[in-house]
Amino acid sequence: MAAKKPKTVFASGYIFPVAALYAFMIVPWSVLALLGVIPAPPGLLSVYGHAHELLAGYGILVVAGYLLGKIRPLHLRVFLATWLLARVSFLWAPTSALAMITALAVAAFVAWFTVPRFARSAKKWRNKSLVPLLALLSLMVFLVSVPVWNTHKVLLVFIAALALLMFFMGGRTLAPAVAGHLIKQKIPMPARVQPNVEGAGIIFMFLAIALLPLAPAVAAVCLGIVGCLVLIRMWRWQLWHCADRIDLLLLAAGYAWLGIGLILLGAGLAAKPQWLTAGVHAITVGAMGVLTVTIMVRTQVVRRFRDANLFATSHMAGALMNLAALVRVGQALNVLPWASLYVAAALWSAAMWCLLWVIWQCREKQA
Repeated sequence: MAAKKPKTVFASGYIFPVAALYAFMIVPWSVLALLGVIPAPPGLLSVYGHAHELLAGYGILVVAGYLLGKIRPLHLRVFLATWLLARVSFLWAPTSALAMITALAVAAFVAWFTVPRFARSAKKWRNKSLVPLLALLSLMVFLVSVPVWNTHKVLLVFIAALALLMFFMGGRTLAPAVAGHLIKQKIPMPARVQPNVEGAGIIFMFLAIALLPLAPAVAAVCLGIVGCLVLIRMWRWQLWHCADRIDLLLLAAGYAWLGIGLILLGAGLAAKPQWLTAGVHAITVGAMGVLTVTIMVRTQVVRRFRDANLFATSHMAGALMNLAALVRVGQALNVLPWASLYVAAALWSAAMWCLLWVIWQCREKQA
């Protein structure tokens, strides 16, 4: 008799609700703690800790949920337990050996279960670029948890690496979805993945990542170029024909935030330091926030009901996250008062709450 295949489950069905719940709690907690409103553990009493948990806590968890695919339940439980221990250890003892060891374990798990898969399956060089990128992201999860590497530049490298992943994955999600919608309307769409644009973006982003610690001014130019490539790519997708597809418009909004954020980040590094914070939050709250919320919603609802626009609450999640990004970037640019930070944090949590509600409605499929 043939050996029975081990049971597997979709990692996203379990990881996404954990990620949404953590993001719902940790972002407003850290913001209010930084403003001196409420107490918090040592790991949240600095801007670095706030960024750490957004990137190494929430961001990498969503990446894992999206890329792990089907996985054995035991492996999934081990990963989530390790991730949770890493969060607790960093929050209460951010400079401890346990925080570093658990961060290393999370990084090793993500690398072990994602890097070999793409190394085996990728054929084109653009797809193969995910192999070093995922290895780098895993490494950054560990490095940002080592006290000696707790620097502004290390965080920027982490953000740039996540931006490259969003550039690649966001394009690969949007292009076929928009093309399918246009085909139904009998509208030609000659520019889909746009391999030349995608290839140039990958090259310039890797250059920016490599040059950020050594030559920030040159890295700034590379970031600005990729930001422009994102917007050019979107224009060629003819998104104005998608007015009746809110799910696609929300995905496009997240991708647009990526382009805007990269341009602001480049300008901040090159000549306008006051734009640096705006660029960081355009990428983290705008691009990462909107793309992760909309992709998590889309993944769960399509798998369960085959209709990405079934729940108005899912659209509300994306809309609220866009508002959170607008408010946060507006405050960074001194367009809005500092008190708007409370509003941005509340909008972020409201978006995550809507996401949790949608995931709950889709729970029957998660077995």
